[in-house]
Formats: sequence, C-alpha cells, structure tokens
Amino acid sequence: MTKEKIAGGTVHPMPKDFREALVATPAALAAWQDITPLARNEWICWVTSGKKAETRSIRIEKGLSKLKGGMRRPCCWAGCTHR
Repeated sequence: MTKEKIAGGTVHPMPKDFREALVATPAALAAWQDITPLARNEWICWVTSGKKAETRSIRIEKGLSKLKGGMRRPCCWAGCTHR
C-alpha cells in the first residue's frame, strides 16, 4: 500500500478507503488531481454520506468509474451541505 498524499476537499478530509481506491485506479486518480478542491469536496461528501457500508462501497466504485469517464462532480445529487 502506498502512502501517496491525496488532496481532500475544502471541508472534508480524504477518507482512507476512498484514498486507497483512488491510488489503485490510476485513471481516476489522474482525474482527481485535475479537479478543484470544491469538486473533490463534493465527491468525498457524496461517498461518505451513505448510511450503510454497502452504499459507501457502491459509491466509491461508481465514483471511480465516473471520474475515469471524465465526470468532474457527482451528478443527480443536491451537493455538499457542509460548505
């Protein structure tokens, strides 16, 4: 496992499970490094706002796929209320 530093969001720190998934997915990591801190914040909040561990895992996988596909923010979500 790498100890590579991955930037978090404007409010939310980078959770360990999401960081590890990004490091393991180079195309998603490249997209992550290209988006703004506010956009990173939105992704982190979307991933961590799931109530169940299963939901969070699904969101991490979907997030990686969408980042690899060029999506810069989670879609169909009201957005982070913490900013």
